[in-house]
Amino acid sequence: MCGTLDAMEDTDTVTTQDSTVEDWTRALAQSTGSPGGGAGTGLMLAIAASLASMVAGYTEPGEGERAELHRVRMQAQALRKDALRLADQDAAASRTFGAAFGLEPGTDRDDAISRASVAAAKASAELGIRAIEAIEDLAWLAIHGNRALIADVVVAFGALRATVAGARTNVSFDLASLTSHGNTMDQIREQHPELWAKVSDLNAALERIDSLTEGIDHRAAPTDAVQ
Repeated sequence: MCGTLDAMEDTDTVTTQDSTVEDWTRALAQSTGSPGGGAGTGLMLAIAASLASMVAGYTEPGEGERAELHRVRMQAQALRKDALRLADQDAAASRTFGAAFGLEPGTDRDDAISRASVAAAKASAELGIRAIEAIEDLAWLAIHGNRALIADVVVAFGALRATVAGARTNVSFDLASLTSHGNTMDQIREQHPELWAKVSDLNAALERIDSLTEGIDHRAAPTDAVQ
């Protein structure tokens, strides 16, 4: 029994793509950091994409909407798979990040932390980019999707928001980690302008999601209006 538990706690063998929810969340609960919050954002993106696909599948297209509905559903199905792959990619980056901090103090450790920080920021940024791309498709479903499933659209927006918020925070934190061996924040912005700008893009995406959710929440939770 002990050997079984040890094997299940070996998070190197647990992947978002191939594990059960039970095994993956057990690995997430371990104090290893891989999978960690970054991989969790990938899982939330997969949930958002799955819900979008489900709503699209239950939707009867109106006049002239068939092609767009098909595109939205196919896009959501592809995103679900990509999100799980990106979650595992983030978990791998997290392992490298943790290993870098475990090295003996010195130049090699500083260089390893710098490389791992940038790699981790790029992994989180990629998740954030894919989440941003999904916002308007979900907004389309909020208008044209099966009205009986508007609550699922709101839940999908919640999962998408968690993805964007997680990606924004992780990119920002990983970039700030570059200050650990002397870089200033201004220097980091100059060295990694695209990653730095991505934080602003993700902040704007959060505002867009909040605005869209506010506009449809009364349809999903009508009891709030009569309290």
